[in-house]
Amino acid sequence: MTSESLSFEWRPEFLPSVLSILTLTVCFVAFWFLSESEFLLRRIGADRDKTNASITQVVYQKFLGALLLGVIPLLLALALLPYSVVDYGLGFQNTGTSMLWIVGIATIVIPLNIKAAQRPENLDYYPMIRAEKWTWRLILLNALATITYLFSYELLFRGILLTACVATLGVWPGIVINIALYSTTHLPKGPAETIGAIPFGLLMCYITLTTGTIWVAVVAHVILSLSNDYLAVYYNPTMQFSRN
Repeated sequence: MTSESLSFEWRPEFLPSVLSILTLTVCFVAFWFLSESEFLLRRIGADRDKTNASITQVVYQKFLGALLLGVIPLLLALALLPYSVVDYGLGFQNTGTSMLWIVGIATIVIPLNIKAAQRPENLDYYPMIRAEKWTWRLILLNALATITYLFSYELLFRGILLTACVATLGVWPGIVINIALYSTTHLPKGPAETIGAIPFGLLMCYITLTTGTIWVAVVAHVILSLSNDYLAVYYNPTMQFSRN
């Protein structure tokens, strides 16, 4: 390709893919720096003991993620792109197929997590809330924050980004862009999760496109995350479930 053959002409059909990629990039960068800000984490954890500070910080990070990765991108997408909430996978079609996928994924993910959750490197990071005693209140709070965050995460990746890129670039370019960005966002969690995000992301893209909804991706991601959290509590010698 020569410089003479390059064209910088803007075309309206570029908007969906360009806007979705740009939105994801800006919102994720904002989420990352705000969620990891030492100043903000010290402020919200001030005058709290170590356990309560950990709870507050993790819940803050997850609800911040729901805002920056879910609410704001969806509002922008609905205002600027020619797609509806159903186009973004928030409909309820193909529920039978979706349920079969969810059951099948759960029967694979949970046994794998039982083994993976016992690894020292996993116990060092999960659960993110570093509480010694896990009461029902803490279990439910962690579940609520995680579900809210992961719903927003999947809405951005498998809803807005995948819909826009597939519609304008085609199925495989849309899937490759989705997996590349999805895997990259897992870099802070280490090589295992970064590499594992590639096949998981591919499967979630395929299921989302064939069912027309993001619900399988949301539920599968929640099962993966929460089962790992609570198994990590069970296998961590410094943590325990408590009724009090």
